[in-house]
Amino acid sequence: MELLLAIFLSALTVVVAIAFYYGHSKAEVPHEFSERRKLYVLHYVLNFAFGLATFLDKVGIVSEVHFLRVVMENVPPLKDKHLLIKDLRFERVKVRIYQLKTSNTSQRRGVLYFHGGVGWLGSIRAYERTCRYLARKSNSVVVSVGYRLAPEHPFPAQFEDCVTATIHFLRTAQDHGVDPSRVVICGDSSGGTLTAAVAQALVSRKDVPKLRAQILIYPFLQCVDFNLPSYQQNERIPILLKERTLVLGLKYLNKDLSVLPELFKGRHVPEDLRLKYQKWVSPDYIPQEFKTRGYKPSPTYPSSEEIYKYTQGIFDPVFSPLLAKDSVVAQVPETFLLTCEFDVLRDDGLLYKKRLDDHGIKVTWCHLQEGFHGTVFTATLGGGAAFKSGIKGLEKVVNFLRLM
Repeated sequence: MELLLAIFLSALTVVVAIAFYYGHSKAEVPHEFSERRKLYVLHYVLNFAFGLATFLDKVGIVSEVHFLRVVMENVPPLKDKHLLIKDLRFERVKVRIYQLKTSNTSQRRGVLYFHGGVGWLGSIRAYERTCRYLARKSNSVVVSVGYRLAPEHPFPAQFEDCVTATIHFLRTAQDHGVDPSRVVICGDSSGGTLTAAVAQALVSRKDVPKLRAQILIYPFLQCVDFNLPSYQQNERIPILLKERTLVLGLKYLNKDLSVLPELFKGRHVPEDLRLKYQKWVSPDYIPQEFKTRGYKPSPTYPSSEEIYKYTQGIFDPVFSPLLAKDSVVAQVPETFLLTCEFDVLRDDGLLYKKRLDDHGIKVTWCHLQEGFHGTVFTATLGGGAAFKSGIKGLEKVVNFLRLM
């Protein structure tokens, strides 16, 4: 027993050392970032969690994905005597509903929240604090959607669950004290991707009320170009390093990581698709002020038919909503879009904002100058873990909701 413990502790020490080295060698936080030290700490903690998850998976103790899910769900929810909370199912989909206990003579707005986590992490419990905050501060009925996760439930099961939950809520809104004409969908990171995809999927539906708005918090929206200015400028800035973005995405789709170098070079995009998508995905459409931090145009590499066939599912607008047809984008609801300066996904948001603007969709844009990917999630953590940018971003979301 003592020998096993010694071996485990030794292995754990190696994991810590690797995580520290990985974080120190790859992380770069600009000196002007006011909470620089705190972001480094968060980065090292995440690296340790990923390193430990890999180690435990390799030695057969627990799978990587299940360990990381447990870590995410270990954020204890705040006690709140002012909220009524109940667990239900919208058809097959688990949901948790939050609303203020105070009586309300008029119907409230409804908010469906799709959590982040790249389709294989995250849960209702992990986002408990965020959803409680939104319900309490905006006086909304908030529905946290517990969609199925990969790899147990391959893509696009996550999207299908979010669509199912949204349609069910739109049809039964009044049963929950919600005005069906005031339903908003919202999500962060991959949850923002799901939000955009659901909004697009419902534009032609005549059998349910129209969505009042969509809220996209630093969403992933395209897989055509991984060398946009934000990918270059922020490739080493925590917490979503450029390489980690693609690694997590490929794991979500259950694809082999060996194709990473080819994706970085853009060899997964055939010439005909490159020409088709360049009217929507191009550094030319990124405002000049976002190119001042050392952006350089990337060389073009010949496409690979083999890589394209292996990864072609990523061009589906459900996975890459920025690639949806103009006729669809022109009908999406009013939009709140949050982007972060120090986020590889910043330019996805900027490009989608341009498409929405071009089609006359009303957009409220919030850009966090000191924001990084995941900052809004930290806003309700407490104990000094919250970042100023995250608190500001969540307040902006609440202010937008109050106007709906």
